[in-house]
Amino acid sequence: MAIFGNLSDRLTQTLAGLRSKGKLTPADVDGTVREIRRALLEADVALPVVKDFAAHVRERALGDEVNRALNPAQQVVQIVNEELVRILGGDTRQIEFAKQPPTIIMLAGLQGAGKTTLAGKLAKRLAGEKHTPLLVAADLQRPNAVTQLQIVGQQAGVQVYAPEPGNGVGDPVRVATDAVRFAKDKLHDVVIIDTAGRLGVDQELMKQAADIRRATNPDEVLFVIDAMIGQDAVATANAFQEGVDFTGVVLSKLDGDARGGAALSVAQLTGRPIMYASTGEGLDDFEVFHPDRMAKRILDMGDILSLIEQAQKAFDEDEAMEIAGKLATENFTLDDFLKQMQQLRKAGNFKKMMGMLPGMGQMKEALENFDERELVRTEAIIQSMTKAERQNPKLLNGSRRSRIARGSGRTVTDVNELVKRFEQAAKMMKTVARGGTPQIPGMGPMPGQHGGRKAAAKGGKKKQQGKRSGNPAKRAQQAVEEASAPKRPGGAFGGAGLGRPAAGDGQPSAAELEQLQKYLGRG
Repeated sequence: MAIFGNLSDRLTQTLAGLRSKGKLTPADVDGTVREIRRALLEADVALPVVKDFAAHVRERALGDEVNRALNPAQQVVQIVNEELVRILGGDTRQIEFAKQPPTIIMLAGLQGAGKTTLAGKLAKRLAGEKHTPLLVAADLQRPNAVTQLQIVGQQAGVQVYAPEPGNGVGDPVRVATDAVRFAKDKLHDVVIIDTAGRLGVDQELMKQAADIRRATNPDEVLFVIDAMIGQDAVATANAFQEGVDFTGVVLSKLDGDARGGAALSVAQLTGRPIMYASTGEGLDDFEVFHPDRMAKRILDMGDILSLIEQAQKAFDEDEAMEIAGKLATENFTLDDFLKQMQQLRKAGNFKKMMGMLPGMGQMKEALENFDERELVRTEAIIQSMTKAERQNPKLLNGSRRSRIARGSGRTVTDVNELVKRFEQAAKMMKTVARGGTPQIPGMGPMPGQHGGRKAAAKGGKKKQQGKRSGNPAKRAQQAVEEASAPKRPGGAFGGAGLGRPAAGDGQPSAAELEQLQKYLGRG
């Protein structure tokens, strides 16, 4: 995630420096812990949390579990990962629903934290889980807050209870209590109460929130906090805990470019779990907060499980099985390629999904430079083809390609590149469908890939080709080609080699691979 970008870079670089050491000395551990402490402080993590984190890492890194490990450096990485999980809250916690509906959820927080939008996101998520949520407009102070909630509710496809116009008119406590009775009458099983906020903590704000809590007796009180406000997050959280108390935390604006200290401080200092995270402006940019997965993202280990869950929501299982069959029989067409791209776009932010892969933090610049509109342009080119051309790309001669370029508003070069990419993608996907390991262009053979005698022969041939020619003109040409050749990244992902013990550097765990295989239909 963007908000942890600088922290992730610092921790990755610090821990990568341990790889070259076969045995760790106390001086190595102290130096690593010192750099981790600096990285956390620069990320605006609260000082008590930094001290606690550094002390735990140092104590464990100097203990027997590292001294006896076959790979001490990986063991230290694992310790840092586990300690990050601990300060982020440990176990994942979701909403505890009432035994007797409706479940009442009250949102609290400062003005500008994103409570109203987040109410719509939570309602849409619960509606997708077969609940019938009701949004309650109890923020009657902020101008047009009621209207905003009504618009958000309409976008989420959820009913909004708004008997008062707001803008300073109406009693929020009465609105909240009436809403609970309305929900019981209309059989809504979840009530989400959007309360008023202030630009800063004050007695009036706390009294109003406390009155609503006493009147409605909510099952969950979620404190919505802006993940970009830094050290103020700690003081604000403590004030709300004392004045209203809350059962869980929701982090908003986690896609911002701030340093992220709030996320790493609030759970540890308040003792309340982070339950959800808002990761964008869209109503679907909302996810359950998993401390273990977030720790892996920070350490650039990837988040394979979240990637699978996101893909499962967007990809049609029957259509995926049909395409898998076409790949096995070599009947994969540009029409199928188009469907796959459309499902990929439907899955969400492509950059965000790619960022969940292990080691992708080292390719941050390439991800940032990727233009997602390129997927739209590619769709336009394919949709400008006739049905016959999509079924058989070999029909695409020069005049056809020129017509397609004009129809899609692109150039003939763009059409040529698309056809070339399609052929490469189809070849790679056929290899995967047959149980093989594809070789990605611009990268070396994947780990565990066997080439046999043919590969050895090709390797020998390439070695011969790498020799300098005796002809001065050819030798000069070779030098130019070598200088312009792209440099291969180190390792499959060009990562820093961060990983888990006995799982390989930066590779998914056995459980994650098993779930991935099940999703692909091979489990």
